[in-house]
Amino acid sequence: MSSEILLRFASALGIIFLGVGGYWLLNKRLLVRVRKNVHSLFNPLPNKPTIVYFTTPDCAPCKTVQRPALEKLISMLGEKLHVVEIDATERPDLAKTWGVMSVPTTFLLDSRGEARYVNNGVTRAEKLMEQIQTL
Repeated sequence: MSSEILLRFASALGIIFLGVGGYWLLNKRLLVRVRKNVHSLFNPLPNKPTIVYFTTPDCAPCKTVQRPALEKLISMLGEKLHVVEIDATERPDLAKTWGVMSVPTTFLLDSRGEARYVNNGVTRAEKLMEQIQTL
């Protein structure tokens, strides 16, 4: 009985490890893709930390959680932060180029325009602030 439990536990850990590893690899791949395509959005670069925020008009979490979080950051940081909001339905080419699979998706770029973080789904203002501070 205990060997069966250990086998199930090991299987569960393996599945968790594969899931986390797959998610990490996907995010790394997206960051590389964005680094190659950042100039498709900016010319010239804004020379300050930038959040590129992909949304759609019918995205409820975008309106109720993500946009207020971004507005909070803008009020806290002011001119030290550049936020670009992109409607993925109006610019599907840009969403595809950047590898956006769901909305909301936020990319954080450092002052040199290099993609440093990608957040799939809703991201709270506190987490975005932590990411900005590491830039």
